[in-house]
Amino acid sequence: MTHDPTDDWTPVGIVFDGDPIEVDGINPWHYSWRSTGERTQVRHPAYPTQVHEVDVHEVTVDARTIRFAAGELSNTVWGFYREWR
Repeated sequence: MTHDPTDDWTPVGIVFDGDPIEVDGINPWHYSWRSTGERTQVRHPAYPTQVHEVDVHEVTVDARTIRFAAGELSNTVWGFYREWR
């Protein structure tokens, strides 16, 4: 059986560009994102047959590093994901 990389990430939500969203207690739009250089595949939460390739990012807030994946799923519509734990 082959590992499906989409199983590594769980959707947090979908928002329009800049709209509020909470990822591990913070709104990532309020911080500078650092790219990890990684890309991953995620499933669209509303259309799970659609697989998107998105970038993995980090932000540091109060000495805590928050890692998430995010990408523009359609024009100005962003999906945010956190690693499955």
